[in-house]
Amino acid sequence: MKSNIACLIAFVAFFAMFVHPVQVSAQQQDEGPDLFERAEMEADRLQRILDLEDWQVFYVDSTLKHDYPAMIAESEALRESKVANSSMYQAVADKWMEQIDATYRKIFTDEQWAAYLKSGAAKAQKARDKRKAKAQNK
Repeated sequence: MKSNIACLIAFVAFFAMFVHPVQVSAQQQDEGPDLFERAEMEADRLQRILDLEDWQVFYVDSTLKHDYPAMIAESEALRESKVANSSMYQAVADKWMEQIDATYRKIFTDEQWAAYLKSGAAKAQKARDKRKAKAQNK
């Protein structure tokens, strides 16, 4: 009888230690990466395509881990204020992406900056500038 109870306790302990965390991890993966994971993934991507030094990756990662949540918080404040104008949300995103690009310019070498722009950032900057000019003309 005692050996059956000991086996049951061992099974429950095994389940609690190994199976439950796997289920929680799987549920979190279904939700997708959080902001910090996305920041790390973007820093890793930029390291690969721009051949960044370790210190540059650190600054990119730190910048994104600060600016992404700040952008989300500002957007949430608009949502809580019941702002329905989508251009207001776009302006918030553009403001923070401009801030990120300005920080990147300080971190990257001239060659890395040129490669970053060629990787699609120049197109995004032009689109932001176009939206900004359109908003100023209204």
